[in-house]
Amino acid sequence: MGTYALRQELTEDEKKPLSGYSELLQKLLLGRGLTTFEQAEAFLNPNYSLVHNPLALKDMQKSIDRIMKAITKGEKITIFSDYDADGIPGAVVLHDFFKKIGYSNFENYIPHRHEEGFGLNIEAVEALVEAGSKVMITIDCGIADVKEAARAKELGIDLIITDHHLPGTVIPDAFAIVNPKQEECLYPEKMLCGSGVIFKVVQGMLQDEKFKKYCEEKNIEIKEGWDKWLLDMVGLATLSDMVPLTGENRIFAYYGLKVLRKSPRVGLQQLLKKLKTDQRNLMEEDIGFTISPRINVASRMGIPMDAFKLLSTEDEVEADRLSDHLNKTNDERKGLVASMIKEMKKKLEERKKPDEAWKVIVMGNPSWKPALLGLAANTLMRDHSCPVFLWGREGGEVIKGSCRSDGSVSLVELMQNTAPATFIDFGGHMMSGGFSVSHEKIHLLEDEIERAYEKVKIDQSMVSDTSIDAELSIDQVNWQTYREIEKLAPFGVGNPKPLFLLPQVKIAGVKLFGKEGNHLELSFQNTAGKKIPAIQFFTAEDPKMAKLRAGDNIDLVATFEKSFFRNFPELRLRIVDIITQ
Repeated sequence: MGTYALRQELTEDEKKPLSGYSELLQKLLLGRGLTTFEQAEAFLNPNYSLVHNPLALKDMQKSIDRIMKAITKGEKITIFSDYDADGIPGAVVLHDFFKKIGYSNFENYIPHRHEEGFGLNIEAVEALVEAGSKVMITIDCGIADVKEAARAKELGIDLIITDHHLPGTVIPDAFAIVNPKQEECLYPEKMLCGSGVIFKVVQGMLQDEKFKKYCEEKNIEIKEGWDKWLLDMVGLATLSDMVPLTGENRIFAYYGLKVLRKSPRVGLQQLLKKLKTDQRNLMEEDIGFTISPRINVASRMGIPMDAFKLLSTEDEVEADRLSDHLNKTNDERKGLVASMIKEMKKKLEERKKPDEAWKVIVMGNPSWKPALLGLAANTLMRDHSCPVFLWGREGGEVIKGSCRSDGSVSLVELMQNTAPATFIDFGGHMMSGGFSVSHEKIHLLEDEIERAYEKVKIDQSMVSDTSIDAELSIDQVNWQTYREIEKLAPFGVGNPKPLFLLPQVKIAGVKLFGKEGNHLELSFQNTAGKKIPAIQFFTAEDPKMAKLRAGDNIDLVATFEKSFFRNFPELRLRIVDIITQ
């Protein structure tokens, strides 16, 4: 499943600056590149007062001035956001700000994933102008929409793009662009998510003198620190959008979780109640595995506004209805994805290469729903440890697909190295991406991707081993150790959960659980006779796990987690790998 390297023991010189911490915490801090006491303290105790000045963002003041002009003149503002678990919380942030100041001449617009696609589209721009919009503010999209921005300008609408995606070679001709990744932007935190960027706009508004004067004149009271209540949405998006949880993002994720645990949003409360998740003990895993999928499912399976309404409504009846609806839709989505994966596995079995591992998997079916393919690609990529390209079609002749990488190749580089006419368009990051292909070219796709893969694959001898933070005994799996680890939370991209090696631990028990019996629980005993559980989900097809028996001694690679199953805190291990038997 992987190759591992145990971090070297600390030298006395390395320990010295961090001597105020336990030896385990010293190892974990140094493993994250935190070598001084000052760096460690800043990381362990995120300070909200250290967030950066929003005015350092290019075009921020220009955006604030235009929004203020719209507010004072009563012009209609459209909030145009992406349809995912970054764009939708960002839309709620700006919606809540306008509601707070009593400004009602605005509307939220979220494009339909299947009918309109990602980002701005000319039909929507024209319809919004027709409906009287004078200012359009994008959230988590817009930086690639050159034609759409030109059309907006032609129609007299002032377009303010707020985005975090990498700008292309041609920059849209918008009224203002707030994006930390654009050239000439001096903002120190380049890796904000889309919701983080729009939150900086709200912060900029709140500190603007013209805005403060407007509030005085209108007798609007906004208490100092009110913006912190918006951090539930910013934290949700930061944890959902896989941005590095370092710097300002760590502050947003850290305080975002604190606010989420107290959030008065009735939709969120109803959703968590139905999921039997205790809001007061919400963890980053709850965001990734329960909340985000139910926000994303609204656009994957239907209408993205349903997720927006769930997070923004103050009506308990609507909150109850929408939480039910999104839960049921998510269950339906799980069924469809499971059915697709079953079909994909059957196809792979039929095409099985004798005694040879897959280098890259490319396949499709016009009946597969493009919006669900990323989820299926993730599963196949994990199962076969290779890049996966899947395609489907939903209306029209254009075929759309998703791709995921196991790290053996950068997907963007791979797609750039296919024959120029292969894709209509493509985009993404090293590990995930999307693409579209014309009906005429689809039969060439597999050969082209395989050819490009040979050109750009990463030499595996150059890929570094996964670092194991420390070696522990089964007796060290206790709440005291967990409390030391927890100081580094929240975990995610750029701050992964610490990884531990438990060498030669004896299995006390093996059992399968779940409706289909496809999850594994191993149990161990410490010297005091206390049971220590370790779990791994979806192990049915892993031959290594199927061989395990009580009495076996294994080298276990695992992380720690706190479970609240049946509302009772339980310390357990999450199995990452078994490296020897």
